[in-house]
Amino acid sequence: MMHKKLRLFLFVFLGVLWLAAGNAADWLEKKSEHFIVYFNQDEKFAQAVLDGAEKDYRQIAYDLGYARYSEFWTWDKRVKIYIYPDRSSFLKATGQPAWSEGMADYKNKQIVSYVWGKNFIESLLPHEIAHLVFRDFVGFKGEIPLWLDEGVAQWAEAAKRKEIKGLIQRYFQEDNLLLVSDVMRLNIENLKGKQGLLIRATRTKDNKGGVLFLSANNLVEIYYLQSVSLVGYLIEKFGSNAFSGFCRELRDGKSVEEALKIAYPLRINNIQEFENGWREYLKAGG
Repeated sequence: MMHKKLRLFLFVFLGVLWLAAGNAADWLEKKSEHFIVYFNQDEKFAQAVLDGAEKDYRQIAYDLGYARYSEFWTWDKRVKIYIYPDRSSFLKATGQPAWSEGMADYKNKQIVSYVWGKNFIESLLPHEIAHLVFRDFVGFKGEIPLWLDEGVAQWAEAAKRKEIKGLIQRYFQEDNLLLVSDVMRLNIENLKGKQGLLIRATRTKDNKGGVLFLSANNLVEIYYLQSVSLVGYLIEKFGSNAFSGFCRELRDGKSVEEALKIAYPLRINNIQEFENGWREYLKAGG
């Protein structure tokens, strides 16, 4: 017999998909080369979303070295973006928590939000498109680390890069960063709701060992900041083509260390060298 929670999950999930798709008569649509925007009010915002999505797609594909794979998102494979007229209708249709500004279904290539969602075009849209581009390339079978998946998506939020670099520099100067090997091992899901102080090893600017005492929230914040900084280091230091090669090796089953060694020969042979190079990047203001 199907477990009660599983039945509830399937009911909610299928309900969300049905409500997102809706009746064709309920939605107007705008199409571009890689996207279809569905809306039923505010054509101006729908056009802004469509234009922003195309701009984001091309920049993200270029940054990640995936531009040659653009045919994956054309014709019947275009990404569908559903824009509800207001926040309440979005929340009612999707069942998302009250704080949610949008959602994405990566396997079915859909993004759902509402008109004038907070920072939707500048932040949420490129973030979710980056997840989709990345997953289209690496697939869902390999062991793709969370830090890389989230780092890629955050890096796509170009409007936030200056702020993120400022924050990572502050943590770097205060010797409050995690070891890269620790970032590789952490399971962030296990930290949600955890109370008390967590003890993690660190490394100072002077290359000395140290210890951090962090709340779960602090640890999660540092983890995500380091994730995007590590991705930024690989892209800015070595270029998009090498980064694409690194992701391709992960897709094909290599470990992170093996993939780094193959994609960055003579530059990164192991996680320690990855950390050393990244810290030099931070010292230079990266």
